[in-house]
Amino acid sequence: MKSLFSLVLRHVPRPYLQLVGHWAARAFGVFYTGRNVECPVCDHQYREFLPYGRSGRDNALCPNCLALERHRLMYLYLKRKTNFFRDNLKVLHVAPEYCFINRFESMKNLDYITADIESPLAKVKMDIHSIPFEANTFDVAICNHVMEHVDDYVRAMSELHRVLRPGGWAIIQSPQDFSRATTYEDPSITDPREREKHFWQNDHLRLFGRDYGRELEKGGFMVKEDRFVMDELSKEEVKRFALPAGEIVYFCEKK
Repeated sequence: MKSLFSLVLRHVPRPYLQLVGHWAARAFGVFYTGRNVECPVCDHQYREFLPYGRSGRDNALCPNCLALERHRLMYLYLKRKTNFFRDNLKVLHVAPEYCFINRFESMKNLDYITADIESPLAKVKMDIHSIPFEANTFDVAICNHVMEHVDDYVRAMSELHRVLRPGGWAIIQSPQDFSRATTYEDPSITDPREREKHFWQNDHLRLFGRDYGRELEKGGFMVKEDRFVMDELSKEEVKRFALPAGEIVYFCEKK
């Protein structure tokens, strides 16, 4: 199973996966019947989650809604630590994930806009370096696993900051190598295999280190590095929801 998922992720273009992947995942989910793990996004239970990733992470992908570890963590964070499910909010979701789109669109308290440069799931076609909305438009911005792909991440972060209203907030997550003190870039590495070795995927332009919060501050944000999963969730919850135990949530505010 791991080899199959790795092969598909390496060779099938992402837009096609976004359109049809949920059908395949649900079919595989029939073989994972059980109650050991639970997806907080869709409330489905399984023996374990599907493997996922180019290296084949175990217990990662919810067969029903396609939530990965980071998505389940973000959903819990939004629900328990923010006003996302309570207040009337205008939301910009960049590179929207399948597991969230229908759920967030159905929430009557949200004016919810999805945007991406290539995703067939997004309603607005947009380059994050030049967001086509006026300043002070949104209350919330969500942008996960994008900053490692863009040419100028400080400009992209600044654009998210610009379109937020004062008092607005964003969650901007990216892969991190916590063994590195600083963000790593090397455009001289051009071989795809070498880029995957150095940056975890060949389409990543950088690998953020422990300085990611400071890099986000360059976009104008006040950044809280929230160790929610480590400090506020029980070991039982982390195991039950199959969460990324060491991930920090970067809560970015516009003052």
